[in-house]
Amino acid sequence: MGEFLTNTIGQVNNILWSYVLIAVLVGVGLYFGFITRFVQIRYFKTMFKLLGEGAGKAITQKNKNHVSSFQAFCISTASRVGTGNMAGVAIAIAAGGPGAVFWMWVIAIIGGASSFVESTLAQIYKVKDGNGGYRGGPAYYMEQGLNKRWLGIIFSILITVSFGLVFNSVQANTISVAFEGAFGVNKLIVGIGLIILTSIIIFGGVKRIAQAAEAIVPVMAVAYVLMALFVVIRNINLVPHMFNLIVTSAFGIRPFVGAAIGTTIMMGIKRGLFSNEAGMGSAPNAAATAEVTHPVKQGFIQTLGVYTDTILICSCTAFIILLSGVYTEPNLTGIQLTQKALSSQVGSWGNTFIAICIFLFAYSSIIGNYYYGETNIEFIKANKGWLLAYRIAVLGMVIFGTVAKVQIVWDMADLFMAFMALINLGAIAMLGKVAFAALKDYEVQFKQGKDPHFNKNSIPNLENIECWDK
Repeated sequence: MGEFLTNTIGQVNNILWSYVLIAVLVGVGLYFGFITRFVQIRYFKTMFKLLGEGAGKAITQKNKNHVSSFQAFCISTASRVGTGNMAGVAIAIAAGGPGAVFWMWVIAIIGGASSFVESTLAQIYKVKDGNGGYRGGPAYYMEQGLNKRWLGIIFSILITVSFGLVFNSVQANTISVAFEGAFGVNKLIVGIGLIILTSIIIFGGVKRIAQAAEAIVPVMAVAYVLMALFVVIRNINLVPHMFNLIVTSAFGIRPFVGAAIGTTIMMGIKRGLFSNEAGMGSAPNAAATAEVTHPVKQGFIQTLGVYTDTILICSCTAFIILLSGVYTEPNLTGIQLTQKALSSQVGSWGNTFIAICIFLFAYSSIIGNYYYGETNIEFIKANKGWLLAYRIAVLGMVIFGTVAKVQIVWDMADLFMAFMALINLGAIAMLGKVAFAALKDYEVQFKQGKDPHFNKNSIPNLENIECWDK
């Protein structure tokens, strides 16, 4: 019975993740892109400007319970950027060749439009929490925008189980394996240490989560980018050849051994979608926490999060692997490929560096994923006992992940995440006109030379709005 269940879930996941989800995510992303005249490209410079302003406000903010736009960006980036940015990209290149990187970039640009819409909606329909801050996300705009609370509850359960519990266990497992391999540390010891570090953050509320993400994300991103930059400079004469290889392989002009053009495209699209989570309903939970004057501003910033994850961090891994040349070696994939590629460039201490990066990437994902579960439990309006039980369950799954790996658990999480994404994509497709109207309002004010401000009357006939009275 157990084997039958495992095989059935595996087959369903293969259909959903290899065909259905990719088609829907790409289709919805292209639709949003055309309707908004590719907002994810037109406002690229504005994204950086707003992020810089948010970073300043994170220091000078008067209301200590509020989360700045920069901190909200860090929470979502903490969850997006995980071990998949190192292991997943390596798998894509090993299976699909260098051309997979090109399609990874393309899907990030397409997905940017979906990220903009879902994050803008999260801001419009956010609610006040009991501590003077904000909460929101897909469950909230399903209830207030679509008047379908039941759908929001289903979404809340799916994201809490998949992100808050199981995926955190996966991240913990990756940390324990990396530390055991690099430093010889017992997995149980790693698990106990993770529980202590995680407890300090998750029992401190969203503000402490935001502060932790704000501290970890820039450090881990800068360190990894600098290492990749070192490898690029070290092999600067090979860079033109690398880009030529990426482009020619992407269109089958220079085929990769064992990878047909279809495999190359599929691996690049899957890696990009799985990594940046655009349109999947996770990042909007973080986007809703931000204190901004207009919802569109956070939509822009979260779109930049997609680019940060895929075009910046994933590309760093790709460049390290491609410039090293070790990707052509047989039976080498995943994190082992990334480790060998870096070690070939900087020496044996590359393994240690990767282990540290894995810790920062995975630990930041744990606290980001935890918050997604917390805000959705709050949506269900469960009592404080349920929130405590959830926190204990998170810690339990962290320790479980460091010492064990049960395939059926991971497969169930993939299944839950697939349904979660399909529900969210349906919701933002139906509510897209609200985000489009918000964008139009922003553009009108911006063209008038104003700093755009939003209120619930900015969009005619907008109902069930709690946080935009002024």
